[in-house]
Amino acid sequence: MHQPRRRDRRLARRVSSRPDRRPAFRVPAVGADVVLVGYFSAKQKDFEALMASAAAALAAHGARVVAQIVQRRGVSDGGARMMSLPYSSRTLLTYGKVREVELACDRADADAVIFTASLSERQRRTLTDMLGRPAVSLSDILTAEARLRLDRIQAGP
Repeated sequence: MHQPRRRDRRLARRVSSRPDRRPAFRVPAVGADVVLVGYFSAKQKDFEALMASAAAALAAHGARVVAQIVQRRGVSDGGARMMSLPYSSRTLLTYGKVREVELACDRADADAVIFTASLSERQRRTLTDMLGRPAVSLSDILTAEARLRLDRIQAGP
């Protein structure tokens, strides 16, 4: 008899019957304390303006930015072709920078960590576990807020 190939069986086990959809973290309007983390390539010279606009967007959503941390990817760490890639596929940042974020969160007693860069689901889970508080990207918060507004408009008065 012909047996199915092993690769096919492994693939069948990996596919989940239900998608892992967790709700995006929503910054409470009451005034959550958050740490803002930016990841920028050395080519981006206006990273300070981008961090300021991200802090303003969070303030408009009711959050207080208690600390700002920037990780810059320089040319010396792999050349110009590597500058847009993350340092780590698990955490986006270097291990030392993750420790720095964790210390800043503990000192400020922050409720969440907001990243200016987009995070994959794996990075979000890993950083949340490592930091002990929700770690989400700014785009997740803004899109969740936009969806909430759209739902309110469609529901009517």
